[in-house]
Amino acid sequence: MGMFYLHKILPMVFLPIGLTTILVCAGLLLRRRILCYVGIGLLWLSSMPLIGDAAIRAAEGWRVRVPLHEVPLSQAIVVLSNGFISAPGDASVVEWSDDVDRFEAGVALYHTGKGSMLILTGGWLPWSKEARSIGELLAEHAMERGIPRDRVAVTGKAMNTAAEAQAVAALMDQQDESQDRRVILVTSAFHMRRAQWLFERAGLAVFPFPVDFQVDENRGFTVLDLLPSAEALSNTETALRELYGYLYYVVRALVGAS
Repeated sequence: MGMFYLHKILPMVFLPIGLTTILVCAGLLLRRRILCYVGIGLLWLSSMPLIGDAAIRAAEGWRVRVPLHEVPLSQAIVVLSNGFISAPGDASVVEWSDDVDRFEAGVALYHTGKGSMLILTGGWLPWSKEARSIGELLAEHAMERGIPRDRVAVTGKAMNTAAEAQAVAALMDQQDESQDRRVILVTSAFHMRRAQWLFERAGLAVFPFPVDFQVDENRGFTVLDLLPSAEALSNTETALRELYGYLYYVVRALVGAS
């Protein structure tokens, strides 16, 4: 559990807000104005939509949405967990979060016959008050959308993408005697590179189906793209987190192989 929190906290030092805080504090302590200016400039640049949009599109690998008719038939459709927040008040009430696209895409792929099984990962965080995983909640909605109960599977609880990949591989081994390990992987476009790499490392043949794109391609450039925005800063930090996460797993694999 300690490593989980470390993985969440450590990257913050290397994100724009963390670096800005370090630079400004160092500038004040050392009485070096230049460090303060650099920190503020870094935060401004990271908060510009021009930078944020470019960073998140780079994290997305400049991918585009794949038409359903171009998706090959696979043994299973795998939807990485995410999609609910608990509304204030009655704890039994949940609301969709922004990445509902993952669930919607998984249901659409199933109903067009692209996979014989819908697998939902059991995403769960240690600070969650909900005893059930997100995958278990999504499974109920999937059955309400007309997917038979025996065609919906949920992995055990998993706290990160690496654990999700291993859980899906183990579940497919249990349910598929033919050892057909082809899956359609559905997750946010900015998360796809890391997720696909981890699922392939787990021995699965992956067809990526990215969703939840963050940039509107129809929006043209305006002067507002040079002004700071909380949304743009979030995109920049999301892109950097994905880069750090991907590099972490690649380096760990290389060290383990040596």
